[in-house]
Amino acid sequence: MPAESLHIIGLQSDLVWRDPEANLRHFDGLLGPLSEEPCDLVVLPEMFTTGFSWPPVDPKDGSDAVLHWMQHWADRLNAALIGSVACHDEAGAARNRCWFVPPSSEGSAVHYDKRHLFTLAGEHDHFKAGEKRVEVEFRGFRILLQVCYDLRFPVFVRNDRNPAYDLAVYVANWPEKRTAAWRTLLQARAIENQCFVVGINRSGTDGNGHAYAGDSMIVDFGGTLLADAGSHGKPQILAATCAKDALEAFRSRLPFLDDADAFTVG
Repeated sequence: MPAESLHIIGLQSDLVWRDPEANLRHFDGLLGPLSEEPCDLVVLPEMFTTGFSWPPVDPKDGSDAVLHWMQHWADRLNAALIGSVACHDEAGAARNRCWFVPPSSEGSAVHYDKRHLFTLAGEHDHFKAGEKRVEVEFRGFRILLQVCYDLRFPVFVRNDRNPAYDLAVYVANWPEKRTAAWRTLLQARAIENQCFVVGINRSGTDGNGHAYAGDSMIVDFGGTLLADAGSHGKPQILAATCAKDALEAFRSRLPFLDDADAFTVG
């Protein structure tokens, strides 16, 4: 593998409705075989322990159990894990919280609280919205953390070059009825921000009867699909390698970000 590249694994999966223990056992089975081949980043769907629901449900081992579980697998795989969970923050407010958990030797866990809550389903009535954009540094890449509905709001994720981020990661429970928007917007975010984009959705049908086609994708900086789960609505493991030198060469050859409008985000 070339220097400064990320080998990314995305786990598109069905989720057991509001049963953290069952979902963690399921992902144990998916993550175990990954130790046989090196990877750098493993991405899980939005609310991967419960499905898109509220109020938060903690595992029987307590509110910190999911984070401890993610840390265990990050250390075992020598890879960072990304995924969101419904949880309570330190003040007791419910959050849709996306965790970035690197191996213990490479730093501490970082979280991003979903900024754009899905008002159409009433998420804003049950969760407190995040206030800040969150980017993390990992193995030579700057990574932007995003959750599902955030995908519809390009101003919030505009690549401000201060410094530029290299990869945007979207974890999602994006329903089948709006598949065209999901696929189009993932490629648009990659093209307009000249970055790699990873979008990992769930599959199957949730406890409210909503169907999920999947359509998880890994997209390069020009909008080309590096991996595509398609719309069959079944579990699938995606894999792709994102090379930093190719990204930098593309930005140098086509320096569109230099002409972008100036703005600030919270």
